[in-house]
Amino acid sequence: MNGSRPVLVLHGGGGPATVAGLAGRLAGSARTITPVHPGWDGTPRPDWLTSVDDLAVAYLHLLQDDGLRDVLVIGSSLGGYLAAEMAVRDTAGQITGLVLINAVGADIEGEEVTDFFALDPRAQAEHSWHAPDRFYVDPATLSGSELARRQANMATMRLLTDGGRMTDPKLLPRLGRVRQPALVIWGESDRVVTPAYGAAYAKAFPQGRFAPVPEAGHLPHIECPDVTAELIEAELRRTATPPVLAG
Repeated sequence: MNGSRPVLVLHGGGGPATVAGLAGRLAGSARTITPVHPGWDGTPRPDWLTSVDDLAVAYLHLLQDDGLRDVLVIGSSLGGYLAAEMAVRDTAGQITGLVLINAVGADIEGEEVTDFFALDPRAQAEHSWHAPDRFYVDPATLSGSELARRQANMATMRLLTDGGRMTDPKLLPRLGRVRQPALVIWGESDRVVTPAYGAAYAKAFPQGRFAPVPEAGHLPHIECPDVTAELIEAELRRTATPPVLAG
């Protein structure tokens, strides 16, 4: 939609399909930008891109190169980690709002991030979904190409997170310098990163707000799409920068 606020939607380890429905809904009221992270879904990854920090800086450069201002950045899981890292580096003030959806990245005492790579597919579903039977996919039923795509995505995520380390001990104290409003949405049934982890994440932002979503796990925008989208749409309106009037 021309003239509408830019919204950058950052997917997690599951790839761009996990945020496609949310991005499609937001496209009705915002200019949605939904990149595929380099190395996901067969896209090339430059040799220099080896960390979450690298990718966060690259996305800030993307916003700068496109001349985008008043940007709401939405990130799911690893994408939330990216959004937070972008915010602490946004010296140009291009980002005016954050939405973190069951984000990883923060090192919070007493709340460990589950080692997702150590789980078998059934355990991954049990940890990720409020209704795992509804969303579990037996790898034996997948085509060879789909299985290869998923494995390549996970390999890229492992590389960017230093072997699967989903937190940066430097991130949490830096969030106190983030002045943008930050809405932290959390599926209450998440066992990858618990609601207590999410509440502590939100508290680290000077303008952080925690919004739990019942009957949802790690991807509330998929399990409870209307509730999650309505929270984001309200934040989109609440955090927009008023237009500057000429004269």
